[in-house]
Amino acid sequence: MADDLIPEEVRQFIIDKIDSVAELEGLLLLRNQAEIEWDSATLAQRLYINPQQTQEILAHLHAQGFLAVKENNLISYIYQPNSPELAEMVNRIAEIYAKYLIPVTNLIHNKPQIKVQKFADAFKFIRREDK
Repeated sequence: MADDLIPEEVRQFIIDKIDSVAELEGLLLLRNQAEIEWDSATLAQRLYINPQQTQEILAHLHAQGFLAVKENNLISYIYQPNSPELAEMVNRIAEIYAKYLIPVTNLIHNKPQIKVQKFADAFKFIRREDK
């Protein structure tokens, strides 16, 4: 059912790039308030998670190309995707997440299972028909 609601390219992008619902929520919050520089403590308060976990999320989102780092007295991040295509994909995810919150969160929670299945599928033998 969720496969029908989430387009395949968006589904695959989430599987490849987003590690948790908190990470997705953080990304979308930064996207929606792109003019604000966020430090891990401030974002942690908004996401209701600890600052260490938030720092890991921010570092991962930066490594994925979603955020730029601003270094003043403390390190902060700002939403600044490194390509128009990446920005467009985040926009698509935001629209889909707003409509289909449960299927998207289920997709994220099932990621380890999906990756294990893909790994297992790589070892399946294809039976050749005898000639």
